Amino acid sequence: MKIEKLLLELESICEKEGYTVRKERGSFRGDSCIFEGDRLIVINKNRPPETQAAILAKVIWQISPDDMFIKPAVRKELQAIWKRMEKFEEADKQFEDNSLT
Repeated sequence: MKIEKLLLELESICEKEGYTVRKERGSFRGDSCIFEGDRLIVINKNRPPETQAAILAKVIWQISPDDMFIKPAVRKELQAIWKRMEKFEEADKQFEDNSLT
């Protein structure tokens, strides 16, 4: 699946779950938050599309993706992203553990 199509699908999923997706320019990575009662995802449009997809995938993972319908091709891409995120988190945890000792 092309990354542009994946981004549109992920944005659509997030919007169906009640998030507003905003793409802005700046010196930030992006993430989700609640601002004045609204659920918001802010993505840096200057970042590569893969990074933008990872931010959306992280939000979807946090809102229980097992309980929602996600197209099989999109779910496959999400699972690949989540797997990479888990490896990164494991490496980060090992780094923190080693720096504490």
